[in-house]
Amino acid sequence: MISKELMDMNKTIVTGAAGFIGSHLVDALLKQGKKVIGIDEFNSYYDPTLKRQNIAHLYNHPNFQLIEDDIQFVDWQMLLSDVDIVYHQAAQAGVRASWGKGFRSYTERNISATQILLEAAKEVKHLKRLVFASTSSIYGDAETLPTHEAICPAPVSPYGITKLAAERLCGLYYKNFDVPFVALRYFTVYGPRQRPDMAFHKFFKAVIDDEAIPVYGDGKQTRDFTFVSDVVAANLAAATAPEAVGEIINIGGGSRAVLEDVLNTMEKVVGKPIKRQHVEKAMGDARHTGADISKAQKLLDWQPQVSLPEGLTQEWQWVKELYQVGVRS
Repeated sequence: MISKELMDMNKTIVTGAAGFIGSHLVDALLKQGKKVIGIDEFNSYYDPTLKRQNIAHLYNHPNFQLIEDDIQFVDWQMLLSDVDIVYHQAAQAGVRASWGKGFRSYTERNISATQILLEAAKEVKHLKRLVFASTSSIYGDAETLPTHEAICPAPVSPYGITKLAAERLCGLYYKNFDVPFVALRYFTVYGPRQRPDMAFHKFFKAVIDDEAIPVYGDGKQTRDFTFVSDVVAANLAAATAPEAVGEIINIGGGSRAVLEDVLNTMEKVVGKPIKRQHVEKAMGDARHTGADISKAQKLLDWQPQVSLPEGLTQEWQWVKELYQVGVRS
């Protein structure tokens, strides 16, 4: 149930509120004085202890209410009765884990859950914005770099397929029912609270454990790395920018980096050489990604602010603190 303090007032909903990006978004909204309902089911994709730690400082916050439930089964009619903005961050993430028998969780959490939310949102005429967390995985091995939003999607992973389906559902509900969505296609987000299955978290943990970092393929692949605070800023802008409704917008760090060069930068950050072990290229990994962010600059007045060396330094400090207190993935 929603607390009395959060009843009878406009509020914001964040799905996946205890996750990597969602928890940072909740922090930013509360700092703005917003009333926030966070929804998270704390599933076992990775250690729920890490997610609970992400929002532990918010449990007694007077403007925050946490609902622990699957978003497919919450009472959306009640929750949306006085909502202005929904930030739909919840998803089943991970490219490599989307193959095989685990695919059903991707269809349920990325497609079915989004459709249920959209069905509820179409009945809410006062909803100002539904910001949907999409992904650069939709592009796959894009022929054009940097990649702009009009490029035909060509996912190379089951994960990318499900996120594209959810994004297209948002478009259908906008066209047919005026659900005011904005889709943000994130490019390789990193920073404090990053999931333990994501590259930089794994790399820094390997440094702490004095183990070799697994490098998929030849290490020449490129990524457009985006710091989490820049992603949060893009979400906040997407929720209010008048011309953003109905649009799909790239959110990238602004510059591509070769993985081998990133590892060299990490060595400078940690202050010692990093052991590397080359392993076979993973199925579903795009060779190169790079965001054309001109649309975000125009519609959202948004520009990434955090450089890769600065962002890596912040994540390294967080990873050191995380594993010094005995929390392990």
